[in-house]
Amino acid sequence: MNLQTIIPLKKQQHNQLDYNSKIMLFGSCFSEHIGEKFKYYKFQTTINPFGILFHPLAIENLITKVINKDYYSKEDLHFQNEQWCCLEAHSKLNQTTQVELLALLNSQIDETYNQLKSASHVVITLGTSWVYRLIESDKIVANCHKLPQKQFLKELLSVEQIAESLEAIISLVKSINSNISFLFTVSPVRHIKDGFVENTQSKSHLLAAIHLVVEPRVQLYYFPSYEIMMDELRDYRFYKPDMLHPSNIAVDYIWKKFKTVWLTDDSIKTLEKVSSIQTRKSHRPFNPKSEAHQKFILKLQSDIQNLQSEFPFFNFD
Repeated sequence: MNLQTIIPLKKQQHNQLDYNSKIMLFGSCFSEHIGEKFKYYKFQTTINPFGILFHPLAIENLITKVINKDYYSKEDLHFQNEQWCCLEAHSKLNQTTQVELLALLNSQIDETYNQLKSASHVVITLGTSWVYRLIESDKIVANCHKLPQKQFLKELLSVEQIAESLEAIISLVKSINSNISFLFTVSPVRHIKDGFVENTQSKSHLLAAIHLVVEPRVQLYYFPSYEIMMDELRDYRFYKPDMLHPSNIAVDYIWKKFKTVWLTDDSIKTLEKVSSIQTRKSHRPFNPKSEAHQKFILKLQSDIQNLQSEFPFFNFD
């Protein structure tokens, strides 16, 4: 008896990911989950340098500022809940002083520019088509930072607006790195605060727009994270207690599918060696001074050194 409908996936034939790839991830909290998998297995990875970004215009705005070296000024900052914040970035960047926040934001512009120039792949996970426009400036923001709701207007991006935004992101990045590949996906996290019907409408706009843009011949791809969650994991046991976010098991399941499609065979073998080291590093011995444990430590150190000789950027500290 088959209790699942399985999404048919094929091994990616071109522009696969390996340990020489330099990967940048932008987007929703699901991009952070997948990004942490890359980091755990020691891929060269940068995750959301400006924090979680839920909609495409937020990503486009920051990419535009990065490519144009358009630095932030005091006029871009707001003081809320005893912290300075920027409505174009996530709250994890918030600081207690303007000077600290400006320094952080502008250093991220420089660092992200350099990383995009050398990146091989950009992975973008879109979360929602709903956006908030600050009435005072008439600008769409990335994050409201708990400012009073009356200061914003809520809008739904059309399929055409999203597609244009994605095209702009691609064009901007390719202006400094013509060989880069883009991989798009849609977050399986449901934004029920928008409403059940509204969430479905939002996701459908994202999916339709991405499929207007993707074209493998020009290094633009799609991975069906959303479809895997909705169809293969069609059961609330694969959600966290809030019944909205995928559980750790679900994230592991989608990651397994992703690596089967997108990682080279050689990199999967290396990943398995890294996994063994990571598991052994977390081991807590009953007797740290025993001869058996000392042999265990020596073997672990030898395996780490062997991997680092091949991949000097590996850091297991």
